[in-house]
Amino acid sequence: MTMKTILLGACSALAFVATTASAETLTIATVNNGDMVRMQGLTSEFTKANPDIQVEWVTLEENVLRERVTTDIAAGGGQYDIVTIGNYEVPIWAKQKWLLPLEGLGDKYDMDDLLPAIRGGLSVENKLYAAPFYGESAMIMYRKDLFEKAGLKMPETPTWEFIADAAKKMTDRKADISGMCLRGKAGWGENMAFVSALTNSFGGRWFDENWKPQFDQPEWKAALTFYADMMKNSGPSGASSNGFNENLTLFQQGKCGMWIDATVAASFVSNPKDSKVADKVGYALFPSKEGVANHGNWLWSWNLAVPASSKKAESAQKFISWATSKEYTTLVAAKEGWANVPPGTRTSLYKNADYQKAAAFAAPTLAAMDAADITKPTVKPVPYTGGQFVAIPEFQALGTTVGQLFSAVVAGQSTVDDALAAAQATATRDMTRAGYIK
Repeated sequence: MTMKTILLGACSALAFVATTASAETLTIATVNNGDMVRMQGLTSEFTKANPDIQVEWVTLEENVLRERVTTDIAAGGGQYDIVTIGNYEVPIWAKQKWLLPLEGLGDKYDMDDLLPAIRGGLSVENKLYAAPFYGESAMIMYRKDLFEKAGLKMPETPTWEFIADAAKKMTDRKADISGMCLRGKAGWGENMAFVSALTNSFGGRWFDENWKPQFDQPEWKAALTFYADMMKNSGPSGASSNGFNENLTLFQQGKCGMWIDATVAASFVSNPKDSKVADKVGYALFPSKEGVANHGNWLWSWNLAVPASSKKAESAQKFISWATSKEYTTLVAAKEGWANVPPGTRTSLYKNADYQKAAAFAAPTLAAMDAADITKPTVKPVPYTGGQFVAIPEFQALGTTVGQLFSAVVAGQSTVDDALAAAQATATRDMTRAGYIK
């Protein structure tokens, strides 16, 4: 090695240290879902192309993420430069001026390629306030081999009555197989996402046209009783502690006959690297109640947004543009295969022949999303929008409180009647205080 080579090497090292020291660091708060974890693993591709930007991740469980991000952003704390939030928060927070409009995504971003329903839910006055990382509805994921063994055939439009019967027939306690896995963990975005959608499909609603809570109505009693009974008869032990991630693990391990949850889970349950039943999974539309013309489905997206308190908006939008672009989708496809790309955000993905070939769940996912109408989520008229949530600021706290009451029913610590009575009283008090009930 010559002295010239040594000096050149030393200069390169010093230049790298100087660049790293002067790099702007983005702090990103995100949820611990599989697609988000995968994004973190690919972040080096972004920093390699943008050496002046470094990324620091704060990865949290869903309920904890919501609590911390809401607290920080409401107070203008500036702890995060990018936050992962849902389409529930985006329009509410944008109107409160807690978010910056995304006007620096670049000319190549192709905003018009975003699915209209997803883009519309993230826009206020035609300005985009968050970019969708993945979108989802809900559907049934089921074990085709267990269906066949039980002599069952999944209908094109299944009813809840059929699903409950099928769950019982597939439950095998000795083999540690539960016929049905569902969310039981308390939280407005955990168990209440499923229970609200279920109740919509039973003809129920959170509030009537005058914002009066409806937990004292027969549709809620029928839906909650059905849910609790199915969890008791066909669900896994400890179901009141299970959310999305816990049920995903159970299904991947072959311990669930059916799982009704977010369509985004399809790529994980069908991935042979992680799932023991990858080649045995079928998909079907979210059920409806016999005689009720409403599948009660949800429409959700996890999105990246820039808090108004961030001092690094330009760099933050550069990262968001990368992470939610068509190019990122191609990157994931090259690294992990087309079946594992983030779904439910771009029209072009569902026209992509490679994706359609690799993802058996592509068509069922799109059908589920098309079946969701968050502008008319219920059979009876309501003064709100939102499929599995009510799009008002007060819902976050109220939904979590009601979720705790209903989780206690699943845990055997409360009765359906007591939980509904408490929910009615709490909701009436909160909506009166907030001025909705005159």
